[in-house]
Amino acid sequence: MSLILENIAKHVSLTTKEEELFLSKTSVHHYKAKSILLHAGEVCKYSYFVNSGILRSFNINDNIVEHVLHFACEGWWIGDMYSLLSQKPGNLFIEVLEDAELVLLSKENQEHLYFEIPKLERFFRILTENSLITHQGRLMDNLSLPAEERFEKFCKKYPSLIQNISQKNIASYIGVTPEFFSKIKSRLIRK
Repeated sequence: MSLILENIAKHVSLTTKEEELFLSKTSVHHYKAKSILLHAGEVCKYSYFVNSGILRSFNINDNIVEHVLHFACEGWWIGDMYSLLSQKPGNLFIEVLEDAELVLLSKENQEHLYFEIPKLERFFRILTENSLITHQGRLMDNLSLPAEERFEKFCKKYPSLIQNISQKNIASYIGVTPEFFSKIKSRLIRK
């Protein structure tokens, strides 16, 4: 069974025929590291499921500072949810950090699948709810926790990412400069 079908099976059960229909509406693509899948200002047309590799979504503010919003590694989904759902231009970039194999599901095919396999609407609702819970928790952490604690939570929550993502990207994700992040790491190592 493919990884994406295992991901779906965590929340809903599909028949063999439904699995085949689902897979027929997706496409698998390979991307090299540093590929940009989506630029700010574009309409997001796909949800991306990661079979292998690592991606990030980020935006760039007026001072040309990058702010990482999400990472996605094997078995995770990523996209610009605002743009995908509204079909309006978004403000996120999606970049491949490590060579990746991705399953692409277009917005159009996703809507078709909701009609053909109503269980998938429940599946994507669960994903959206889980994403909302995660983002709300992260927002609360960013508002209330010192940077060191945010980094410690990141390490506990995403231990597999620590070795594969640059310090610059981790610093951006927890909301500090790379220089301040180096100081945090030094303090933690001395403890």
